Amino acid sequence: MGPLKGVRVIEIAGIGPGPFAAMMLADMGAEVVRIVRVGSTGMSMAARPDLDFFNRNKRCVALNLKDPRATELTLRMLEGADALLEGYRPGVMEKLGLGPDVCLARNPRLVYGRMTGWGQDGPLAQAAGHDINYVALSGALHAIGERGGKPVVPLNLVGDFGGGGMFLAYGMVCALLEASRSATGQVVDAAMVDGASTLMAMMYAAFQSGFWSNDRGSNMLDGGAHFYGVYETSDGKFVSIGSIEPQFYSLLLEKLGIDPADLPHQMDPRHWQSLGERFASIFRTRTRAQWCEMMEGTDICFAPVLAFDEVASHPHLAARGNFLHEGGVWQPSPAPRFSRTRPAHPTVAASVGADTEAELAALGISSGEIAELRTAGVIA
Repeated sequence: MGPLKGVRVIEIAGIGPGPFAAMMLADMGAEVVRIVRVGSTGMSMAARPDLDFFNRNKRCVALNLKDPRATELTLRMLEGADALLEGYRPGVMEKLGLGPDVCLARNPRLVYGRMTGWGQDGPLAQAAGHDINYVALSGALHAIGERGGKPVVPLNLVGDFGGGGMFLAYGMVCALLEASRSATGQVVDAAMVDGASTLMAMMYAAFQSGFWSNDRGSNMLDGGAHFYGVYETSDGKFVSIGSIEPQFYSLLLEKLGIDPADLPHQMDPRHWQSLGERFASIFRTRTRAQWCEMMEGTDICFAPVLAFDEVASHPHLAARGNFLHEGGVWQPSPAPRFSRTRPAHPTVAASVGADTEAELAALGISSGEIAELRTAGVIA
């Protein structure tokens, strides 16, 4: 089930955006086989398979990739695959004997997906880094935060997952579509700094047009505007307001009990800070639940700011089935949704090496050979 049913992907296990990209493909029905190094679990929730969401819907093979025999087994697996996905620093796969040239020689149709922070080339290509660094270089980190304050780290959503994993999954699907027409594979170079920069396209244009200021927390969409931001309620919780359009802003003023005749023009940034302080004092007069009763579901563009332990039970998310509940654990449902090729219910992550013997047997390797490879530490 799912729109990628019939697509076979070999994932060289890594951390963060690579496994996330592979999860996206697996959620959509691709058969993903994760190759994990013998004796390694990586930075995953392997001790709790029911919480190892990034590795749901995947099979798992354990190989010692530093052994040439494991390299050959991987290449044999790639002969019947549509794609490979890896997240090492540039040059590591080549040292393992699994670089693009070698793999494409074995399977000319192979889509070879590469996930890095800085990209396969450039002055920083060999430097270590994490999400925060790639987001910083793109300008996204500079833009997020309160007026007069330091930049605020947006979790690792912008670099690892938005600019990294999602872009890699998108790039691989694009290349798979092209390969279905040309019968020729290629390398997909997905860099988190590239993806984060692309996500900033609108902000770059707004800055160059003079609409967006370098001053953090002073712009319409960064919390600078009184009609687009977060307000604290009387019970110490928060609500979000996004009343940009005049008709939505008018409704907001009505619910707040403010006469628009007493206010300057909505879009005059000279008054945003003082109006924000006025709004803040009003929002502190009621609880979050009271504001929800008054505003949720209206055209104000309103939503409560939910904590992790609240999201899965929100009526709207519950009605759409945004979260799956099983065995006391809840996790996000596969997205996006399809009218016909609907993804199957996710399966729990396979334990490390759970599918090693089955995958090797499918390559025609005898049980005796498999036993020898296990004894030699080539597989686990």
